[in-house]
Amino acid sequence: MDSTEENVYENPESTYENQTSNEYDMTYEAPYVKPSDMTAEYENTGRAIGKIPPPPSLPLPSLPTKERRGSSSSSSSSSSSSSSSSHAEDEEKGEMEGWSGKEEKVDEEEEKIEVEESSKELNWGRGSPEKEEEVDRRSSSRRSSSSSSSSSASEKEEPEKEPVPQKDDLQVILYVKAGSDGESIGNCPFSQRLFMILWLKGVVFNVTTVDLKRKPADLHNLAPGTHPPFLTFQGEVLTDVNKVEEYLEEKLAPPKYPKLAAKNRESNTAGNDIFAKFSAYVKNTRPDKNRALEQSLNKALAKLDEYLMSLLPDEVGCHGESNRKYLDGDELTLADCNLLPKLHVVKVVTKKYRNYDIPSEFRGVWRYLDNAYNRDEFTNTCAADVEIERAYQDVAKRLGK
Repeated sequence: MDSTEENVYENPESTYENQTSNEYDMTYEAPYVKPSDMTAEYENTGRAIGKIPPPPSLPLPSLPTKERRGSSSSSSSSSSSSSSSSHAEDEEKGEMEGWSGKEEKVDEEEEKIEVEESSKELNWGRGSPEKEEEVDRRSSSRRSSSSSSSSSASEKEEPEKEPVPQKDDLQVILYVKAGSDGESIGNCPFSQRLFMILWLKGVVFNVTTVDLKRKPADLHNLAPGTHPPFLTFQGEVLTDVNKVEEYLEEKLAPPKYPKLAAKNRESNTAGNDIFAKFSAYVKNTRPDKNRALEQSLNKALAKLDEYLMSLLPDEVGCHGESNRKYLDGDELTLADCNLLPKLHVVKVVTKKYRNYDIPSEFRGVWRYLDNAYNRDEFTNTCAADVEIERAYQDVAKRLGK
């Protein structure tokens, strides 16, 4: 806004200056001047200035025309002052009209203030039928544009509002090894690994136990030459356990499903040599090697215990030993789904066939197992101890005399 167009009130009792028309220097103490010398001259610029108060509800008087400029010079000074005051009011009305035109925008928020805007538009260009018609056209065009923009915006938002497929919309079936009765869950750390992953992901899935002695023909055709575990995900057959794990982590990803990958790389390899040491220990038939193989197993367990007791990088505030529940923190991860089923088998089988107990000095390992036994994701996916023992009765060799 041009500064020369602003209304300046220096002193309410002395001077009034209106830059939009001629200048008036009127003091209340000035001598009386004859009306013939004070013909009111002003011009309606029709330009909007400043912020406009809300328009009155009653109809406003029509704007002055140029014919009024030549009004009789016989008016009194009070009439002239009244004309000036009336002129100021008319200019404020013109300001209201111009401001209303500036306020026109095409967006959805104008729908909410349409009543207020319409009252301003009714006063825009009052006294001129052409301007009133222009207001009607602009108002109609604006409403139409606003309506169309709202409609198009709704159409654009429709794809985003489409319901996201729920968790139970997925068709996931896990095939695991059956127990000795052909129905219960049998001993298989790899089956439990995938079972735990699906449970932790929170996806709805079905579990089918497969009796290897009486494998149905339909399952044979589904995954020929493949033993459990395997998975069908939306009709796609997945057989490689490591690839299935990667596939599930990719497909069942945040924010809908939790991320299960470990943050620390060392967590993925911790305890990875325990099962090999265990297998050599229980399969040995020579008494002279039993002690050495047992020490080798203890060494592998001691290495795992050391990792569980050491602080992780994100345990900065802790001092001394770590008290975390699992390999990578206080939540189960893919690393735990891999190691815990094997570690449980080691505990059950060595006790049954070698009368071996994991040394109590391995406090980290025992804490790890105890925390796992308190989780449904582990206990409800694990085979019964008798099934594990039965699975190793032909594998675990008796020591010779």
